[in-house]
Amino acid sequence: MFVSVTFSFYIARQFVLSVLAMTASLTGIVCLFDFIDLLRRVATKPDVPTSLVSKIAALHIPYSMMQIMPFGVLLGGTLCFWRLTRSSELVVARAAGISAWQFLAAPLACALAMGAFATAVISPVSSAMYARAEALDDQYLRTGGGPLALNGGDLWLRQTDHAYDPKGVAILHARETRLTDGELHIRHVSIFRISGLDRLIVRVEAPEGWLEQGQWHLAQASQMRPYEQAEPPVTMFLPTDLTITRVQESFASPDALSVWTLPGFIALLDRSGFSSIRHRLHFQSLLALPVLAGTMTLVSAGFSMRPARRGGVAKMIFSGVGSGFLLFTVSKVAEQFGNSGALPPLLAAWAPTGAGLCCAVALLLHLEDG
Repeated sequence: MFVSVTFSFYIARQFVLSVLAMTASLTGIVCLFDFIDLLRRVATKPDVPTSLVSKIAALHIPYSMMQIMPFGVLLGGTLCFWRLTRSSELVVARAAGISAWQFLAAPLACALAMGAFATAVISPVSSAMYARAEALDDQYLRTGGGPLALNGGDLWLRQTDHAYDPKGVAILHARETRLTDGELHIRHVSIFRISGLDRLIVRVEAPEGWLEQGQWHLAQASQMRPYEQAEPPVTMFLPTDLTITRVQESFASPDALSVWTLPGFIALLDRSGFSSIRHRLHFQSLLALPVLAGTMTLVSAGFSMRPARRGGVAKMIFSGVGSGFLLFTVSKVAEQFGNSGALPPLLAAWAPTGAGLCCAVALLLHLEDG
């Protein structure tokens, strides 16, 4: 038992070092290309310093590492198991009566732990830094200011409205928006207060308004009911649970939100009438990341533990790498189907990972016990 534990720690250490080295290398390559792309974009803006480009590129590092991690596990695991096989260490372990399932338990546990650590710890840091990078990008590099600016242009919002119907909603349209000193001001406002049966109850027209704590403040608002004359203009207050931050985040990328805040924010989007498909899919993808890392570990082991004396080692390794990229492609296709609403977010996030896990286990069963 002591030898088995020692050997498991040895395999786990080799696996973790290979995965970390490969993840760091791939992240460095991706960040280099990201930095070059930022330099290309800033070339037409002489007033933007190069230090800002370096800052944005640095803020993208955790996000890039989260995206690269499954490939780091795949390539790092392939390199680790191939080196152990070439040095005959795994051959000796099998001759001593240790099966592949026994010495794969430690690397698999490490992969699951790294995936869970990435989801629970690195993901919040990545989302905060990515949100900061997007804000700097919107402010200095993008011409239109991006959706986070809330300056100019139309604004459409949909929120719950229980004043006339427990299931009612209010659709707000403002032709001009302006964010000044942390206050959201809107002009030429139209509000359609609709019942749960999609029937118009009241239409509100106001020349201007602004968002206060827990309510919309509308100045000189006129209410018009169907088949009735407009009421005299008055100051009107429309309750809301929206804030400027929540309005901004509803247009922002789900990557800018922490895994710990996503469940509450998804519930808020559902109550406010915003689409939460992208946020649900991103949340499920983060939850599936540890399982995906474990799947990549089994895939790398299945395609790299072939003894060199049997030949075809290079072909097997390239097949494993190709299978990993194929799994990534399938997951991206499923993600697009999930974003379009053709697939439920739960199925779009977990189906590719589950299918890859089944294929990897079947391959190991064939090689080890077949």
